[in-house]
Amino acid sequence: MPGAKLDPIDRKILAELQADGRMTNVELARRVGISAPPCLRRVRTLEEAGYIRGYHARIDARELGFEVQVFAMVRLHRQNEADLNAFESRCREWSLVRECHMLNGEIDFILKCVAPDLSSFQRFLTEELLAADNVASVKTSLVIRNAKDEPGVPFDVLEERHAAEA
Repeated sequence: MPGAKLDPIDRKILAELQADGRMTNVELARRVGISAPPCLRRVRTLEEAGYIRGYHARIDARELGFEVQVFAMVRLHRQNEADLNAFESRCREWSLVRECHMLNGEIDFILKCVAPDLSSFQRFLTEELLAADNVASVKTSLVIRNAKDEPGVPFDVLEERHAAEA
């Protein structure tokens, strides 16, 4: 089970950093109940192990002029591994594509896209996405409003599970 080798302090460190990645190591150590040097060692170990993949500021896209957010549901003609990898690689090159998830079922991929305006997204859709090799169809849904945008994982659920297993 992933995460099973993490002890409660490691999970607390991850939860605290997920909530506020800018806090000092001294503050983090205080919050999780250990001294600063072992806290820093644990953070570095969590980073090296891949539990912490980076630190990011949460940017308000609309404040920066990205008024349009769209989910694009993409079907491919072929789903062999080479074609799936090629499409994923292409998605990583498109700056308007902020997330790309492969799905099972009728849709092969869902893309989360942002654009300054509808015409910019339309241009991307017709000139890039629909023109891409192996793309059979694309259905789009424009985001009207966002009721929740919570990054990371729900640590409270993880703690409940670990408590039940103990």
